[in-house]
Amino acid sequence: MSQVERSLKGEVVVLTGGAGGIGTETARALAAAGAKVAIGDLDGDAAVKLAASLGEGHYGGTLDVTDYAGFEKFVDEAEAELGPLFAIVNNAGLMPLNAFDEEPREITELQINVNLYGVINGTQIAMKKLKPRRRGHIVNIASQAGKTGFPGGATYCATKFAVVGLSEAVRNELHGTGVGMTCVMPGVVDTRLGAGLTQPGFVDLVKPSEVADGIVRGIVEDRPEIWLPKLTRAMIPVIQMLPAKVRDRMSRAMGTDKTLADPDHAVRAEYEKEIAG
Repeated sequence: MSQVERSLKGEVVVLTGGAGGIGTETARALAAAGAKVAIGDLDGDAAVKLAASLGEGHYGGTLDVTDYAGFEKFVDEAEAELGPLFAIVNNAGLMPLNAFDEEPREITELQINVNLYGVINGTQIAMKKLKPRRRGHIVNIASQAGKTGFPGGATYCATKFAVVGLSEAVRNELHGTGVGMTCVMPGVVDTRLGAGLTQPGFVDLVKPSEVADGIVRGIVEDRPEIWLPKLTRAMIPVIQMLPAKVRDRMSRAMGTDKTLADPDHAVRAEYEKEIAG
């Protein structure tokens, strides 16, 4: 455990992609920890409804993380409603699955815009707000697909590798400023994004509530990284030290090469259709 531990009581936390899956559970966990949560989502009505369900002292609204000016405006509105920003959780993301050479160009660009530029936007906005105050925290939701390339999700992996690198670089830029950075790296999570994926039997499916608890823990304890499930924190770095051909053979032997490449398309059909739309 980090030596730093702080209370979130009364602190204002902006949460992107907050109206479903990991976001919803994170909003509840933050509220339970005493934070005032500003929930942003493309589905603004759902964000408003969720904020109301948390009780008084929370805020919900429409947020497109790819729109920098709109993101800034949302944060300003949240501060006007709730008080000075303490943390941003860059959670919004999507994961369409395709063979890379068959991926429509607009789907490639959409993933880069949401999964990477959305995180860059939120991180830069948070830094500009928090550094002069010399306190606060930034949480970027990456993935273990940001440490290992999985066939079937090449662009998704590329965006998450970028988020991991971004978070590490910014964490070191923030050293001595009083602002912390946490990068969260879950495996397959039981949400619509992770529905129908081929999950190796030796790794547990991660619950959204576990990710939410990890996010809160990352802020409260100022942790640089959160790995879920915990065993992967030791397993994946060790595997990455092996020669590439050995890693590839291990992936095929364990079946992890099928995680994104061989999903249940019937289960994912509605989610993939929404993204394409």
